[in-house]
Amino acid sequence: MDRLDRRILSLLQKDGQISMARLSESVGLSLSACHRRVKILESDGMISNYAARLDRRAIGLEIQVFIEIKLASQRKPDIEAFEEAIKAMDDILECHLISGEFDYLIRVAARSTADYEQLYRNRLSQIPSVTQMKTLLSLSTVKDFLGYNLENLPN
Repeated sequence: MDRLDRRILSLLQKDGQISMARLSESVGLSLSACHRRVKILESDGMISNYAARLDRRAIGLEIQVFIEIKLASQRKPDIEAFEEAIKAMDDILECHLISGEFDYLIRVAARSTADYEQLYRNRLSQIPSVTQMKTLLSLSTVKDFLGYNLENLPN
């Protein structure tokens, strides 16, 4: 990945609907050369997909919470069972295996605290290996993820 690839990726992260003509103009390549590079970036897996970013509040998801989860054990069957249960829950936006006091960090957006409570009581707490959960309510988002900083990556 060279400087031009990083520039293309940076622009596509900001606007996935940018026209190929505008993208090629912005990076200083011919239309065909730019298109070829984008296709290579896609086939190499650097671009995994294109999607629209939605405003959570505009679609009715008023609260965002982070949940720290501790499992009863680190045995492979417990980990696999937990991860499969989480993958089946569409309400879970992200789930990360983490180091530290807790085992996982989960991000959820919900319409209300009552909706979150239903997820907490009826689904998360019912996963057999879960022994402790700690909910952290996000009061506001200071900075949303808008893409990776590609400036300092090596060539």
